[in-house]
Amino acid sequence: MDIRPNNTIYINNLNEKIKKEELKKSLFAIFSQFGQILDIVAFKTLKMRGQAFVIFKEIQSSTNALRSMQGFPFYDKPMRIQYSKTDSDIIAKMKGTYSERPKKIRPPPTKEDDAPKKKKKNKDPNRIPGGNNAEQPPNQILFLTNLPDETSEMMLSMLFNQFPGFKEVRLVPNRHDIAFVEFENELQSGAAKDALQGFKITPTHAMKISFAKK
Repeated sequence: MDIRPNNTIYINNLNEKIKKEELKKSLFAIFSQFGQILDIVAFKTLKMRGQAFVIFKEIQSSTNALRSMQGFPFYDKPMRIQYSKTDSDIIAKMKGTYSERPKKIRPPPTKEDDAPKKKKKNKDPNRIPGGNNAEQPPNQILFLTNLPDETSEMMLSMLFNQFPGFKEVRLVPNRHDIAFVEFENELQSGAAKDALQGFKITPTHAMKISFAKK
């Protein structure tokens, strides 16, 4: 580890059979848990196949990603991760030319900003808990909603198999926005549910997780 920490991590030993776009989406899905990703660079050329760069906004994010995902089985091959030897163009611009014009960088929308807009004023204060929206009792099977169209079984498997007790992902035919994930028991499914609740598979789709109806 003689390369100094960097916002960009370099990954190799990736499965070369995976198409570039699917590879980038899958990398985004598993690495965005560590912080805001500015860009993911992957190449189709023979020399650069099986390699990718993930550019984080914060060095802390890239450090956590490198430590947590080193050797992670990604499409059946363990990832090899190290810091990139040089700053990516995006980071160089942020440190240099872009720092003079900070307005050019669009700040990420904060949850606090969004919160007031999402408050529903038509909630009935007398509504009795236990209606359709009430939390289901714990179940070893999780029900996922608000998934993006490009969601694949492999993408969800890689996201959930980092949790103990993971068994399988089941997609619903002709429905891309929902899926089921099964664990060995309710405790393990609950841990995964809490950890990934609201996880953004893409910037516009925050995953909603509930216990499946028994």
